[in-house]
Parts: sequence; structure tokens; C-alpha cells
Amino acid sequence: MTAHKSGDPTTLNRLYGRSQGKPLRKHQQQLVDTLLPRLSVPEEGPVTAQGLFGEDCPLHFEIGFGGGEHLAYRADLLPNHGLIGAEPYLNGVAQALGHIEQEKLANIRLHHGDALQVLERIPDGALTMAYLLHPDPWPKARHAKRRMMNDGPVQMIADKLKPGGEFRFGTDHPVYVRHALMVMRRFTDQFEWVAQDRSNFENRPSGWCETRYENKARTQMGHEVWYFRFRRR
Repeated sequence: MTAHKSGDPTTLNRLYGRSQGKPLRKHQQQLVDTLLPRLSVPEEGPVTAQGLFGEDCPLHFEIGFGGGEHLAYRADLLPNHGLIGAEPYLNGVAQALGHIEQEKLANIRLHHGDALQVLERIPDGALTMAYLLHPDPWPKARHAKRRMMNDGPVQMIADKLKPGGEFRFGTDHPVYVRHALMVMRRFTDQFEWVAQDRSNFENRPSGWCETRYENKARTQMGHEVWYFRFRRR
């Protein structure tokens, strides 16, 4: 697998930021202790739909799923697809487990930790969809290399998507928008931007739910939100 390195010296498996916030509630801790081990992606070996779900179903991967609302929504919408979510923040993992338990979702597997450590073990061309929604923007210029939208991670996403597969990216941060589009311009031979006009990235596409974070950004913080879809050539 090849990887671009400009502006991102392949610090691909280094996490930044906090891993836990306030203490978990009792039931959340029970879910982490009992349900998470049953749903966790194995620590070693190839990560395949057959290995995780027992069949060769379409495979999706969400990088940094936050509280798991989008992951649960997509799993419920597409019950015959398998979804993998990775999140380093324990409180978010606990929230996602709550969605899985409440909605009785059997087609989700989770990784508590660095998404790229799982993504790199997925066979090339195996993913149908990849999602990166509202990642930490690291707005200061000196922190730009920490952003997930950099050449190394984007190349890895490109490698793992099948032809015609889709990479969805969303953010409410204008600095990140400019940075992300600059990065994606270096991948025009691998990705086609699915947009006919401004309405395509200013309005949420069908099948893309609003998370609590997005709602807060829009209604409480007054931020504009952008939605980008890139199709693997």
C-alpha cells in the first residue's frame, strides 16, 4: 500500500486528545465490561466482513464515531451491511454501546482506539463506505499534521475502498474545509467529488443523519455545516 507523506509524516497511528471525560454511569460501565468484548474488532489479523459477521456483506467503516448516532442510524438503515466503528473516547464508545443495546443492532463491531490501526488491516478494495464526520479540526496551523484529513490517512481510505465506493466527510469548521479540499485535490486520480453545485455540499444528503454534535453546532453555535461525498474511481 502506497502512502503520500507531504504535510503528514505518517504519524498515522498516533492519537491526540483526551481518551475519557466524566466517569461512566453504572449501566454504561456494565456495557463496556460485558458487551464491548463481544463486539470488539480482534486485535490482530485481517479485518474482513466474513471474519466479523460470518458472511461477505458490504462493509462500512466510520472513523471517530463520537456518540455513535450516525453509526447506529446506518446500521439500522442497512441491516444486511456490516459496520465497523472506531473511537478513542471511552464515553463515546459507551454511548454507542447503548444505541446497539437499545436498538438491538447485530451488524456493528467496535474498536476502542485508533481507527487507522484497524483500517490498515482491512484488505484493499474491501470497503463499500467510509465515514469521517466532524473530526477534531486542530485549527492551529502548527497542529495541521494531526488532522485526519491528511495525505497518509486519505491514501489509506482510498486503498481500502472498492471502485465506486464512497468516502463521506462532514465538518462545521471553515479552516478544516479549506484544508480538506486542498488535500483532496491531490487525489483527483482516485476520488471523484460527487457534487453538481453548492446545494450538494450545503445540504445533508439522504441517508446521512444529523448527530447531536451537528445539531449543537448548527443551532447553538450558529455554525454552517458542509457535507462532502467522494466516490472512488
